Amino acid sequence: MPDSHVPPNEAPACPGPQPHQSGPARFTVPRGAVDTHAHVIGLPPNYPFMPERSYTPPEATARDYIAMLDATGMTYGVLTQVSVHGTDNRLMVDALRAYRQRLRGIAVIPLDCPDTEKNSLKDAGVVGLRINVLYGGGIGFAQVENYAALCKDMGWHLQFLVDARQLPELAPRLSKLPVPFLIDHVGHFPTSAGVDHKGFQTLLSLLRDGAWVRLSGAYRNTVEGPPYRDTIPFARAAIEAAPGRCVWGSDWPHVANWGVMMGVCDLLDLLADWVPDNTLRDRILVDNPQRLFGFPAVT
Repeated sequence: MPDSHVPPNEAPACPGPQPHQSGPARFTVPRGAVDTHAHVIGLPPNYPFMPERSYTPPEATARDYIAMLDATGMTYGVLTQVSVHGTDNRLMVDALRAYRQRLRGIAVIPLDCPDTEKNSLKDAGVVGLRINVLYGGGIGFAQVENYAALCKDMGWHLQFLVDARQLPELAPRLSKLPVPFLIDHVGHFPTSAGVDHKGFQTLLSLLRDGAWVRLSGAYRNTVEGPPYRDTIPFARAAIEAAPGRCVWGSDWPHVANWGVMMGVCDLLDLLADWVPDNTLRDRILVDNPQRLFGFPAVT
């Protein structure tokens, strides 16, 4: 197990989410809506933190996450293995098994992960793997082709936490992957770079060619701060490029956010600006993610 006794000044503590959540004021969340990006977090010593992590988060339980989904009107959720726990997926898998009807998972595993463990992850509800190019504790891009082959064998997809400014260099390899892949947080780069930036234009090109994108992380990309209106042109450009391959995520519990701690309701209200059309918004909240993550339709 990794050493959990890391001096706090090496990995600064970040705050937790708002304790009381509610749904959006600007639209009604449709039945079957999916929050496609969240994390559960345990605490040492039971769930050690990676020494090379970039932040030190508070606990975030599966019960708290389900309570957030209920309070905001979301039907389903997708848990992504958090970087501070490295490849120790135990807590996420426990959550998937506890709420099997409502949750799916995105794991982080080593390439030499035994077949028995991969099959156990799939049985629990894991539907993809994440490659993290930004934060310590994740798995990097160097072995992407090997991870893609693994995903193809398992019937999984790949997700990438990457700064869009890195995409011009990475795109030739991404475009050849044999599995679906998703780019997190609309490219996770500052709005001050502009929609004409080569990296963002590369993201749009990948989307037009079949990639998926997560509409999330406004508070990570903004330079203006709340209510994050400077993110609107980027989200709308991504939606125009691939309306059938956009999904939305809350990014709960908003780790590594030392700025204003917004509520999920604020992020959903922002979605009304990103996607003014009700029909298209419902598609992004319901139909698209049900297709990618394998959730059943709600009748």
